[in-house]
Parts: sequence; C-alpha cells; structure tokens
Amino acid sequence: MVDWKDPDLPISQQAKLLGINRSSLYYKPVQPSPEEVAIKHRIDEIYTKYPYFGSRKIVEFLKNEGVNINRKRVQRHMREMGIQAIYPGPNLSKRNLQHRIYPYLLKGVTITRPNQVWSIDITYIRLQSSWMYLTAIIDWYSRYIVSWELDQTLDIDFVLEAVRRAFTVGTPDIFNSDQGSHFTSSKYINLLKEQSSIQISMDSKGRALDNIMIERFWRSLKYEEVYLRDYGSPRAARSNIRDYMNLYNHERPHQSLDYQTPGFIYFQ
Repeated sequence: MVDWKDPDLPISQQAKLLGINRSSLYYKPVQPSPEEVAIKHRIDEIYTKYPYFGSRKIVEFLKNEGVNINRKRVQRHMREMGIQAIYPGPNLSKRNLQHRIYPYLLKGVTITRPNQVWSIDITYIRLQSSWMYLTAIIDWYSRYIVSWELDQTLDIDFVLEAVRRAFTVGTPDIFNSDQGSHFTSSKYINLLKEQSSIQISMDSKGRALDNIMIERFWRSLKYEEVYLRDYGSPRAARSNIRDYMNLYNHERPHQSLDYQTPGFIYFQ
C-alpha cells in the first residue's frame, strides 16, 4: 500500500519498491455514468430472467420500456458485463482457441455423489453506481457452493483464486464450464491439468441446459439477495453475498435435496 504522507520515502521510491509505474498511482478511473449503470442493471435483470435472449431481443425489450438504444450499444454492454445469449451462433470460439475447447461430458451422466461434477461460471453483480463480477463453483450433486470470489474487473486472477480455493476443499471427477475466454485460457486449463484426475468438460455451443445448476443458482442469488439490496460499495456487496452464501449452503433447505441443506449433503 502506498503511503502518500511518508516524509522519508518519496512516492517515486515507493512505486519502485512495489514494482509499479509511478503514473498509475495518480490515475483515477472514470466512473460510469448513471445512465450506463441503469442500462447495465436492466440488461442484467432481463438476461437473468431470459438467458436465451440475444442482443436483438434485449434491444426490443428496452425500447418497449422507453429506452432509446441501438443494438451495437447493447452488444458492447453485454461484452463488458461478460454475458452472451445461450443459443447456437457462428464463430463462438476463435479458430486458434480450438485446441483449448473440450467436449461436453455430462450428457446422459447420472450424478450420484458429491465431487462427481463441479461447474464454474461468472455473473454480473450490480452496485448503486457501478458493478462487480462474481465467479462461483457449484457441486452438482449437493448444489453446494464450493468456492466463490468477487472482483471489480474481469481479469482472470479472481477465477484462478476461486479454483485454487476449491481444490483445498475437494477435487471433482469432471469440471464443467462454458467456452468463455476465461475457461479456454491456458492459465485456467493448466490449473485444472495440475489435478491429473480431473476431466475437463465444456458446454456445447449455445446449449442453455448444459450448465443448468449454476444458472439456477445465479437466479436464486439475484432474486433472493442481489435484487433486494442496493449495495453502496464493493465491501457491502462482499459482506452481504458472503452472508447469503452461508445461508444458501448451510441454512436454506432445498426441496430437491429432500429439504436438506447443500452443506449437509456435501459433507455427510
């Protein structure tokens, strides 16, 4: 941490010791406009309810609500939010990434025990005047959230940290994700390959039901927690989401689990 008031250690020397550029210490990121925040929050609500909507339908949805917006702007917002419609489309993966695309391994598989299948995904979390990104890893059998991490950027580090933390809890036979850039990156793939027993699985292009467990969890999280709050800061979001994760894992009974909690099923 830089101490601006340290008389014995100039800012330039502190920056050198920390290995960062001095100019970056003076940079203040431009805050998004209230209009951009409001539109992204509404896109998130629409996408959560209708995950099969692409940018065209979201544009029409917004226009019907009186929002004057074009498709190009909605597409840009969706990219920045890390979301895309879950239906088949052309060129979903660049050709030079094909060697990092793995087949979907869960078709027809009966899930009978914890740590048989895990899934990972990323979702958008709204704040009063900005947003964050949440990644989580769910055990398919128990619905237990094995690990999660929040960040203010889509840099891959928070995804890798969540995976590393999950591996301190257990190791799945199959680890499933979508074909997004985080999960086709060499850093992510190599981290999974360090666990030699893991089979890597990826959703088929645009298949809405391939990662259904994590999609259901996102809806529960947003309707039961995020949309009922108005997080004023990243700290408030982190604190409340931590409380919800504990509630979800250890207090909230699931009908599909014979009214047991995910934590009870996972650790029994």
